[in-house]
Amino acid sequence: MKKLPAPMDSTRFSVGSFSIAEILKSLPICDLRFSELIPCLDRNLIYQLRLKPNLTFREHYERHCPAPERRYNCLIPPPLGYKIPIRWPESRDEVWKANIPHTHLAQVKSDQNWMVVNGDKISFPGGGTHFHDGADKYIVALSRMLKFPGDKFNNGGNIRNVLDVGCGVASFGAYLLSHDVIALSLAPNDAHENQIQFALERGIPSTLGILGIKRLTYPSGSFELAHCSRCRIDWLQRDGILLLELDRLLRPGGYFVYTSPEAYALDPENRRIWSAMSDLLKRMCWRVVAKKEPSVVWAKPLTNSCYLKRDSRTQPPLCDSKDDPDASWNVSMKACITRYSGKMHKERGSGLAPWPQRLTAAPPRLEEIGVSPEEFHEDTNIWRFRVIEYWKQMKSVIQENSIRNVMDMNSYLGGFAAALNEKDVWVMNVAPVNVSARLKIIYDRGLVGTVHDWCEAFSTYPRTYDLLHAWEVFSEIAERGCNAEDLLIEMDRILRPDGLVIIRDKPAVINYIRKFLTALKWDGWLSEVEPMVDALSSSDERVLIARKKLWDEGISVM
Repeated sequence: MKKLPAPMDSTRFSVGSFSIAEILKSLPICDLRFSELIPCLDRNLIYQLRLKPNLTFREHYERHCPAPERRYNCLIPPPLGYKIPIRWPESRDEVWKANIPHTHLAQVKSDQNWMVVNGDKISFPGGGTHFHDGADKYIVALSRMLKFPGDKFNNGGNIRNVLDVGCGVASFGAYLLSHDVIALSLAPNDAHENQIQFALERGIPSTLGILGIKRLTYPSGSFELAHCSRCRIDWLQRDGILLLELDRLLRPGGYFVYTSPEAYALDPENRRIWSAMSDLLKRMCWRVVAKKEPSVVWAKPLTNSCYLKRDSRTQPPLCDSKDDPDASWNVSMKACITRYSGKMHKERGSGLAPWPQRLTAAPPRLEEIGVSPEEFHEDTNIWRFRVIEYWKQMKSVIQENSIRNVMDMNSYLGGFAAALNEKDVWVMNVAPVNVSARLKIIYDRGLVGTVHDWCEAFSTYPRTYDLLHAWEVFSEIAERGCNAEDLLIEMDRILRPDGLVIIRDKPAVINYIRKFLTALKWDGWLSEVEPMVDALSSSDERVLIARKKLWDEGISVM
């Protein structure tokens, strides 16, 4: 096989440099400097390719993926001294320093109680830029501002999905979990480096992302509430395009909690910003529902009536009726207001049952993707049975709280994640690009997820997930001409040592993948079964479950 050119230096390896026999024996190990590599968020790549992203609009924090010949086709090593992560729920409050050897945030945010270095651990007191005394007290204060029953942030089950923009180390999301609220904590890999890496190490639902030029990878009407606590975003830029992106993502009647000096400070500059934001949001038909230093809360309208009463010359305009508000993969943001359509006109602004009933109730938007309520309930029951069988298969290797961060790489209607609801885990549901419309059902169920193309690397740090579930993912990428080996290496990158992969696919696919398990060091424990045929079985299937070893510099220590 022809050796591919190394774009960086001689330490880069490519699968193209090796024969298949060599690959099956041992995959090359990346240099230790790449232990935190995120291939599609690698700013070195931007410089190498001489791209010219718009720095003002933070485009350099968005995805820029390497071409196949520039990929690091080698196994990402853990940092020196890496340990199996502390398990949930203890991990909420402390992690091993060796796993994320970065103490910059502890120094910069020392007066805000973000994090503290304690010997070989880093602890998280629960503070934030505007809630030094703890996220738990801050959440209760917001609940009282909004007059939610019992000071519970879930508002009787009507708030479930929250988007926390510029989340820091995600303590806000961590303490929302006790309110039966799941926050998807979002931040870029920017000057506050490693904040999302800390959040994921803690076991908090988090993802890398930026309000820049492209839409966030979620459908319209995904969240009941968006939160920004001093999130360092210029909401007024480009005719309010970033606020309009939040507007797209909020459900009818959804809240925007804004905790920042602009909401209360009396100096001229903050007063100017407050006046301009208030004017913009009024034109967007949002209204202030609560205001108390240091926070203000706006709410979206429940219906289109306010939009339709506006003068046609009022800015920002309504989006064109042909615009698909759910399209989100590599789609540019638009400075227009997303109007409600279809099933967005029901009681509580969405027609959804309160949590937890909404997890298993057929959501109104099912008909938009051509699925009947009967099919939805059948899918839920099938996945409940499948998960029971998976857990039986893994019984000998699953320890208490050994699984916290889970990814379903082909989430369909979210049945796999729904079946895990009684376990103390959270699931990142991934909707492949060609069926991205299904993701709206995930959010309607009170779950979280994202759209992704598995021919590319995922936007997360290495060693992020304890369990990866891949149902027919390899068959799908093969049909598109993408490489199974690339996907296996990417799965290894985001899988924690001691973590498990469940691959459910055609027998020929499983047979092929089995050849790579030793080279991947996924042979810490193996199990393969032929599952029962059910209504979701498209053909003969096999279920392969493998466990990743903990290794150091290419040498297994298990």
